[in-house]
Amino acid sequence: MNIQDYIESGILEEYALGVLSEAERAEVERIAREHPDVARELKQVIGGLDVYAEAHAVTPPDGMRERVLAGWQQAIRATAEQEKTIQTADAPVASPRMVVSPVSEPVAAPAQQEAVVRQLPAAEAPGRIRLMIAASVALLMLSALGNYLLYSRLKETEANLQVAQTEQSRYAATQKAALNERDQQLSVLRNEAFRPVELKGTPKAPEALARVYYNTQTKAVFVDVRNLPALPEGKQYQLWALDNGKPVDAGVLASATAAGDSIQQMKDIASAQAFAVTVEDAGGAASPTLSTMTVVGNI
Repeated sequence: MNIQDYIESGILEEYALGVLSEAERAEVERIAREHPDVARELKQVIGGLDVYAEAHAVTPPDGMRERVLAGWQQAIRATAEQEKTIQTADAPVASPRMVVSPVSEPVAAPAQQEAVVRQLPAAEAPGRIRLMIAASVALLMLSALGNYLLYSRLKETEANLQVAQTEQSRYAATQKAALNERDQQLSVLRNEAFRPVELKGTPKAPEALARVYYNTQTKAVFVDVRNLPALPEGKQYQLWALDNGKPVDAGVLASATAAGDSIQQMKDIASAQAFAVTVEDAGGAASPTLSTMTVVGNI
């Protein structure tokens, strides 16, 4: 037998916990008598469990000792009466006997196990060990459950906080971008270097109206839509600058710009005498579709 493998098999811990059968306990005690290393390890295991159980022992409720003693006395009287009845009837069946001993007193062991039992004080009171181990296991399970719930709630709170921080950052970025855009629009509207050009609707869209802000010094162009008809799917408005009668691409209008929600900066135009907006395929065209001209205006 490999003694180290036997020690590491876990059977010594099972012996200390009181979960082995009588035959298995007897086998452990026999091996412990024959091998000092096993006896030493078993004594340490039982001692460790005993110390742990003592440290985590649960104080019994008030009156528990009196109730237990009363139960014992009642059982003793019942046993005595039963034994007296059996003896009177001269029954061949041996009367049952109940050996009652306080939890704090060890139960006597057989003679062949006396040496091992003296080395293993916890084994002398398996009921006491089981009670303390059960209480310890219950406390550990409650503690583990509490820690798990606390950890789960902490993780959930951290996740919610992270989501809230992300949303807050995204909202702050959106608000900052909107404020920057508004500041830029105000700077354009208040800058006297930008010349406003009114673009009025054509017979195709008489209610249409837009305005272009053109800076002849910096060549910057901004467009502000007042009213443009909604476009079908796949179509987009495109701004054109007319320079000596020649159309020059000034860029396509974003959907928000076409809806009148913002002022959009377009392509720089070196020279222009008029501006116009046409309807083109999404992405724009190289030359304007004059039949779709919606608004036009001269500088």
